[in-house]
Amino acid sequence: MFQRISNGLSLAGSTWRVLVRDKHLLAFPLVSGFLFLLVVASFAVPLATLVDWKQFEQHVHRNNNRPPVWVYAVAFAYYFCTYFVIVFCNSALISCALLRFNGQSPTLADGFRMALARLPQIFAWALVSATVGVLLKAVESAHEKVGEFVAGVLGTAWSVMTFFVVPVLVVEKVGPMAAIGRSAALLKKTWGEALVGNMGLSFILFLLLIPVVLLFVAGGWLLASGSTVPGAVLLVAGGISMLLHMAVGAALHTIFLAALYQFAADERVPEGFDRRVMETAFGRA
Repeated sequence: MFQRISNGLSLAGSTWRVLVRDKHLLAFPLVSGFLFLLVVASFAVPLATLVDWKQFEQHVHRNNNRPPVWVYAVAFAYYFCTYFVIVFCNSALISCALLRFNGQSPTLADGFRMALARLPQIFAWALVSATVGVLLKAVESAHEKVGEFVAGVLGTAWSVMTFFVVPVLVVEKVGPMAAIGRSAALLKKTWGEALVGNMGLSFILFLLLIPVVLLFVAGGWLLASGSTVPGAVLLVAGGISMLLHMAVGAALHTIFLAALYQFAADERVPEGFDRRVMETAFGRA
């Protein structure tokens, strides 16, 4: 157990060093976040201005908390757009990480170009993900608390099964069903490393979060004490730092996913990772 924890921290440290070396990889989660906000706004504004929400609430109340049919169509479109944006940017980041792992020096253009080359696979996976998202939402709203529990269990199982789907789509260029099967097979080999590695990353991200929280605390204290300008500056700095922290977290988890995939699928140690740690983690030392 202690060996696995040590391996997890070592894998997390190697992932961190890859990101430090290629800081431009942070652009992918930042672009993903910006596009996600655009998607949210494109749905939120029409819904806020065109829907009679009093009539909506009355319909839900009359139909045992079941929303109108059009809600599922809108939810499907929303899920599809958000999944497409996120998977596209993650595909670009994974492509760059895999190039780095094999001794190349990828650029942002390389990542986006490789993601564009996988548009059919990304489009198909976004359709499948959106369908599953709507079905889980329907289960959740069908039987209140029981539905919420069932949807939660099914959603967790789906997330686990599809852990490696994006790198499989990027590298192997297969369809959604084949990608799910391949992802499940790879996860059987790496579930322990995925768990402790993500725990190690979470620990690193927790340490990075401490100064961000201190910025908010100091800013709030200065505002409360009457120092408006310094307090506002610290709060703005805290907000920017929080966005960067979220981008760093997303980048680290995606780079780690790419490293796990490469070693599990091809038995090649990614550049920047320790061979002994990788082989020990997978029981091959």
